[in-house]
Amino acid sequence: MGAFHAYDIRGVYNRDFDKEVVYKIGYFLPKLLNTNKVLIGRDVRDSSPEIREYLVKGITDSGADVYDLGLSTTPMVYYATGKYGFTASAQITASHNPKEYNGLKISRDNALPVGFDTGLSTLKEWIDTKEIVVSEKRGSVVEMDVKSEYIQFLLKYKKDLSNLNIGVDVSNGMAGLLIKDVLGDSSDSLHYIFEEMDGTFPNHEANPLVHDNILDLIALVKERGCDIGVIFDGDADRVMFVDENGKFISPDLMIALLGHYFLEERGEKGLVLQDIRSSKAVGEYLSKMGAKVETWRVGRAFAAHKLREINGIYGGELAGHYYFRDFFYSDSGFMACLIILGVLSDLKKKGLSVSEVISNIAKYQNSGEINFVIEKKKEAMDFVRDHFMNTEEYLAYFDFDGYRVEFKDWWFNIRPSNTEPYLRFLAEASSKELLDQKVSKVKELLKNFQS
Repeated sequence: MGAFHAYDIRGVYNRDFDKEVVYKIGYFLPKLLNTNKVLIGRDVRDSSPEIREYLVKGITDSGADVYDLGLSTTPMVYYATGKYGFTASAQITASHNPKEYNGLKISRDNALPVGFDTGLSTLKEWIDTKEIVVSEKRGSVVEMDVKSEYIQFLLKYKKDLSNLNIGVDVSNGMAGLLIKDVLGDSSDSLHYIFEEMDGTFPNHEANPLVHDNILDLIALVKERGCDIGVIFDGDADRVMFVDENGKFISPDLMIALLGHYFLEERGEKGLVLQDIRSSKAVGEYLSKMGAKVETWRVGRAFAAHKLREINGIYGGELAGHYYFRDFFYSDSGFMACLIILGVLSDLKKKGLSVSEVISNIAKYQNSGEINFVIEKKKEAMDFVRDHFMNTEEYLAYFDFDGYRVEFKDWWFNIRPSNTEPYLRFLAEASSKELLDQKVSKVKELLKNFQS
């Protein structure tokens, strides 16, 4: 069963997991989370109806009730979980993965994520070892609709955006369920592409981190003279942006931009969370607004727990997830989108273009994530860390989620992927020359570890 991962259950349907596994997940989930009712939602993938059928059968055979949202974005499930006090929920989705994938994102009370270390490993063990005994009193299925109230919740964060010319790529994903209710109908200053929900993703895969998948948005922004381009992933828990020139904006930089709303406009004080790959520029920018930035591990299974633990105002990740105390410490692509567009609208009134806003934040040269296919990941990571820490004076060292080591004019993070057979490396430096030099050295150091 190769579908159980650090953050969720996900894989190629009928290869990594099948309907029998889904049935058992449904059967054991109420016991795992000590509940007699489970909230569920699903995305629009072709395999989602079958997964929903067997998930429901498993839950009801255990004696628990199902509350079914039907088609939903992943954050809609988080919203209903937190708002209505569910202690177990499951969204059927494979997020940004290709059409043949599917999976489940499991949450517990307060919409907190259930990861491998916080329940999925136990669930997997029970599926492998425990017997199923169908309850004499099977559970029932209740249809539940929170779409309208979730839209009203989101609209609290929407400003007058009429001074912005916006291009939006909905990626044929679940954002299409809400997009026009939230942002409005197409107009002279609001342009949509691929807004029809289609689980075969006929135009491009719903992963905005892959450059080929944002080419249509770049073309739209240039053709329509947009101030900003917006793109959602498949289940609408992530959002990313391109500027007026069609240049992709590194999502970690938007953590800094969100400070204008939470720290300046609302005057909130406290902690902001970033992941271990985030640019040094984020903390420097937010410190001027009085925020202290906390660094933590990559992934919702870790970030949502950490933000709650530190009672942080909000947080974000390089992958385009943004978490909010206002939203049960969970991530919402729409909430992040509305707040960011509001900030950019205000800054445009001051004469600043999006590219100018971002250039005021981004002060360093960044390599982006570089992937190495390496089996002996731990040995390779240690080798790179030890080389630089023994040859240069370091200012800071983090040893969770791989290693992040900071020096006077540069830093790097090296970490194993939790979901793919990669060792991931990222570096940032004060100049392009220094960055190229360090990246070249790392490639040289890792050469002997590559097969």
